[in-house]
Amino acid sequence: MKTCEACHRLFPDDGGFCPVDGTALVPTSATQAPSDRTDKRVGATFCAGRYQLWRRVADGGMGRVYQALDIRENRGVALKILHSDVAQDGVQVERFKREFACSAALPHDHIVDVLAFEKTEDGSYALIMEYLEGEELRTLLKREKVMRPERLIRMMAQSAIGLQAAHDRKVVHRDLKPDNIFLCGSREGDQTKILDFGSVRDNSAGAKKLTVMGTTIGSPFYMSPEQAQALPELDHRADVWSMAAITYECLTGVLPFSATSGPAILMAILSNDPTPPSEAGKAHGVPPTLDPVIEESLAKSAAIRTPSMGALVDRIGHAYGLEGSHLDWARTPQDELAARIAVGLPPLVERYLAEHPPGAEHAAMDDAFRAGSEGGPRFNDDLIMGVPAASGPPRWIFAAIAGVLVLGAVVGFLLLH
Repeated sequence: MKTCEACHRLFPDDGGFCPVDGTALVPTSATQAPSDRTDKRVGATFCAGRYQLWRRVADGGMGRVYQALDIRENRGVALKILHSDVAQDGVQVERFKREFACSAALPHDHIVDVLAFEKTEDGSYALIMEYLEGEELRTLLKREKVMRPERLIRMMAQSAIGLQAAHDRKVVHRDLKPDNIFLCGSREGDQTKILDFGSVRDNSAGAKKLTVMGTTIGSPFYMSPEQAQALPELDHRADVWSMAAITYECLTGVLPFSATSGPAILMAILSNDPTPPSEAGKAHGVPPTLDPVIEESLAKSAAIRTPSMGALVDRIGHAYGLEGSHLDWARTPQDELAARIAVGLPPLVERYLAEHPPGAEHAAMDDAFRAGSEGGPRFNDDLIMGVPAASGPPRWIFAAIAGVLVLGAVVGFLLLH
């Protein structure tokens, strides 16, 4: 392995210069490991002397990530070491262990490869993972605000392949967000890796449950309605919802549901519908053909939601005029996807607008209201499926009251937790 003596990144032996600062690389054996006055771990070895930490990469809520030299295998790896307070929490340690077990059992083309789980010399625990060069989707969105559709579709196609492998094993990621999607650059486009399987829900028979009934896990901005309510029947379709919310944000530059507090965000998810993406992303050229795709994938009821990750990505690609499926697009160079979209999207939008002229739905609603005001057919609250209801208050009142009580209970639960 070689290193850059300026930034202390590690590189394979065939590297010549650091791509970050242009400094000539030197063999790690010909230089000393760096030190860091603010972090005593940097420069030290861990796990029986196998891993030498060369630099701090990132901090998270659970732990700190380092780039390290695997002395035995002469390769660069990442060590995610739990914060000291988290290491004292038995449930969090079990989640850490489960992240290793889940990730190690899945194919690694589009899921980060977790190599080992070890206890460290300073009383904590470490996940040893492949080291990835690139950036989180969150970093890209902060810088660029939106993604080009060809880049998004390639990323989503690869994510669908990785997540489907988990879903086939009845494992739900449950914390999909731009922070947990990592983009590694290549000549053909991004190579996508799904990170952080520490919050998974394992629905397989006999799986150990680490989440107390009624507890919500995940980022509220990307949380499905059933996840927001901590419903026990949560399954892979919660991940479909999260990836649809990420798609919406990547294309429009805004979140489908937003508010000033966690409980308010969850209330919006439970009770509001998002602005159609073609309207929210008009400045970025989001086509109207995407509107029904996002509407179905963000359905409040999982029973009528887009049924799988593959189906979601297929429908997104078809809404942009692509032919084939996500299995094809995951391997297609990004530039080629862009060329196909440029050819296929304009006639698709033209046909769609001919079949769904702008304002047609509003005109139909106006006609209905006008008919009612002129003595035509009226909505009768006291008819149930066309049959007169029994005497007494109209039945919709009871449904409305029940809905208010349920929403109130959810808000109360979220405020207490």
